[in-house]
Formats: sequence, structure tokens, C-alpha cells
Amino acid sequence: MTARLFATLGYRDARAALAWLAALGFTEVRRQETPEGQVLHAEVRWGDAVLVVAGNGTATGADDAADAGAVVRPPTTCGLYLRVPDVDGAFERAVAAGARPVLAPERTIWHTRQARVVDPGGQEWTFGTYEPGVGW
Repeated sequence: MTARLFATLGYRDARAALAWLAALGFTEVRRQETPEGQVLHAEVRWGDAVLVVAGNGTATGADDAADAGAVVRPPTTCGLYLRVPDVDGAFERAVAAGARPVLAPERTIWHTRQARVVDPGGQEWTFGTYEPGVGW
């Protein structure tokens, strides 16, 4: 696995954002919602461009699927997702270099691994083994 970088965008109204992205030319390739219909995670693609879209204040990686509707570690409005083969190592190196831990390395409900930090400049980074736009 090589490192690949993906943008993540958090929206108060993710459904409206997905409709706008579709009108722009993006095709939705995946959507995961809460039982109440809140968008937890969606992915859109336009050619080689892939964006991950989440609703702010929704769960973003709880180990237990029962937590999927709870407010768990809400995302910022945007961030970077770096697919890496060693999530734990990337997290440890980032924290050692001055990043603030947000989400310690964990197994996700979709059976991948992820961790999240905020870098010294205030940008949010998620490290994960999942590749958006490809499939779980």
C-alpha cells in the first residue's frame, strides 16, 4: 500500500452538500446514514477526484455500530485523510512532532483502522487504511 491523500469535508447539512456536489458533476459512490437519516459518511467521485463528506456532529468511527447515531468525535468542517499502511506509526510520529491527538488509533465499524490529529497549524488529519472511492 502506498500513501494516498483524500480531502474530507464536514457539513451541517450533508444531504444538501451532496446534492450540490452532484449538480456540480460528482457521482455519489457510497453513503452511510444513521437510522434517523443523518449522513455519517459519504463519498463522491469525479474522474480521479474523490471527496469524503460527513455531517458535522455525527459519529465518525465508533467501534460499536450501536454508537452510529451518537455525537462521537465530530469532524471539523474540512480536513485531510491520508491512507497509510501503518496508522499507529503515523499517529505516533504526528503526536511526537507536536500534533494534538483527537482520536487514538482504533478499528472502525467498517473493519479498517483510523486515527485523527490536529497539526500544530490547526489542520485536522485522519490516518486510515481505508481508501475512499474503492470500497470496504
